[in-house]
Amino acid sequence: MEFNQQESEQNSIISVEDSQIKLAHTTLNTPCFISPKYFTETEITNLDSLDKALLFPLSSEDDIDILIIGTGSATQFLHPKQQIAIQQMGIGVESMNSESACRSFNLLLSDIRRVGLLLL
Repeated sequence: MEFNQQESEQNSIISVEDSQIKLAHTTLNTPCFISPKYFTETEITNLDSLDKALLFPLSSEDDIDILIIGTGSATQFLHPKQQIAIQQMGIGVESMNSESACRSFNLLLSDIRRVGLLLL
């Protein structure tokens, strides 16, 4: 799937192929975390392991207020306790399939929102 680049200074997604995400200046393997000015590959491989301790170092690199979680080809949902824990960090959270997550991330990024994307 191809995307159009939004802004060169931000980490907008150019394309998604299998387990690779192409940004304007780099390619990442999933799982990975992307925010407007920060990106990294991560070892968070499933929703069950996601908690505040794993999310805090990622979200603090580039202050975000929305987290989109791409869960692969099928949508999976966080446990309500996980949602509450993330919301207590001041971050709204939404889960969806990875292609939809990438499109939503680019859209929110173009609206100058403080958004993070976690692709599993």
